[in-house]
Amino acid sequence: MKITTRVLAVAASTSLVLLGAACSSDDSGSSSSGSASEAMTSESMSSGSMTSSAMADPAANLVGPGCAEYAKTVPDGAGSVSGMAQDPVATAASNNPLLTTLTAAVSGQLNPQVNLVDTLNSGQFTVFAPVDAAFAKVDPATIETLKTDPALLTKVLTYHVVPGQIAPSDIAGEHTTVEGGTVTVTGSGDDLKVNDAGVICGGVQTANATVYLVDSVLMPQ
Repeated sequence: MKITTRVLAVAASTSLVLLGAACSSDDSGSSSSGSASEAMTSESMSSGSMTSSAMADPAANLVGPGCAEYAKTVPDGAGSVSGMAQDPVATAASNNPLLTTLTAAVSGQLNPQVNLVDTLNSGQFTVFAPVDAAFAKVDPATIETLKTDPALLTKVLTYHVVPGQIAPSDIAGEHTTVEGGTVTVTGSGDDLKVNDAGVICGGVQTANATVYLVDSVLMPQ
C-alpha cells in the first residue's frame, strides 16, 4: 500500500485530515485555515466513547480486514498499533508508513498555508485517514489545485475529522465533521464503509484520537 515516489513528489511537495494553527501571511489562506483550527479546538471538547479496554490494550477493539497485516508489517516501534497510542494523532500518523502522504498534506508540505498539526495534536478527534494508496487514486490535477488553494485543501482535510473519539462499536451512523458536512458510516465489524471508502483498519488509538485508515480520500460536497 506504499505510495510510489512519483505520487509522493506530487502530493508531498501532499492524512485525508494531520492538523497547527494553519498560519500564513496570506490573508485568505490564514483565514480559512485559522477558522478550521478554531472550529476544531472548540468542538473537540466532546467526550469520547472509547472503552477502558481500548485504553488498556490499543489493539483490543481494532476492526477491519487490514489490521492483522498491518500488525505483522509493523509489529513494534513508534508506527505500530501500540506505539501510535503513545503519541498525539498528527505525530502518530507521521510514524505510520501508510500515512506519509496524509502527513505531508496536513503539515504544510503540500501547501505552506495549511498546517494543521498543532490543532490535531491538541484536541479529541476521530480521524478518517486515507492511506497512501488512496491519495494515489486522486486525479493529479486535483492535487495540483490543492497546492495553490488553501481553502479547498483545508475543506478536504477537515472533512476527514469528527470532534470527539468514537469507538468502532459506536461508529455506524451519520457524523458531522469539522468541515461542517456529514459522513455516513455503514456496516459493522470488519466490513465498514465511510461514505464509499472502505475501512482498512479502524479503532486505532493515539493519545488523543481514534483513527480509521480508509482506502479512498473523502471529498466534501
